[in-house]
Amino acid sequence: VQLQASGGGLVQAGGSLRVSCRASGRAFTNNAMGWFRQAPGKEREFVASIGWNGGGALYGDSVKGRFTISRGYAQNTVYLQMNSLKPEDTAVYYCAGGRRSYSGISANDYNSWGQGTQVTVSS
Repeated sequence: VQLQASGGGLVQAGGSLRVSCRASGRAFTNNAMGWFRQAPGKEREFVASIGWNGGGALYGDSVKGRFTISRGYAQNTVYLQMNSLKPEDTAVYYCAGGRRSYSGISANDYNSWGQGTQVTVSS
C-alpha cells in the first residue's frame, strides 16, 4: 500500500493551497481517509478526515472554516483545500488510510500512512 501526497509548497499568509493524496496497491473505497500534520518540535496533529462515501467530514479546531477535505471520483484520492493560510499552518502534512469506513480523529484510527508533503506559510 502506498499513499502518495503531493501539492505542498510555499505560500504567503492568507493564500490558498490544495494538497492531494493518491492511494495505490490497495483500494480505500470502503475506508475513511484523513490528513494529519506535524510541525518541527510539535506532536502530530489531526487536521481533517472523511468517510468512505465522502460524508462525515471532521476537522481539527485550528482549521475549521478554512480547510475542506474531499474525495476524488474514484474514491481512492483525497484532497485538502486550505484557504486563509496562516504561518502556524506550516508543517509536513501526512495523508492516512483508515481502519474503518467512518472518519476518526485519532491516529489510531488509521493504519496506512503517506510520506508527507511540506507546506510552508510565510508571514
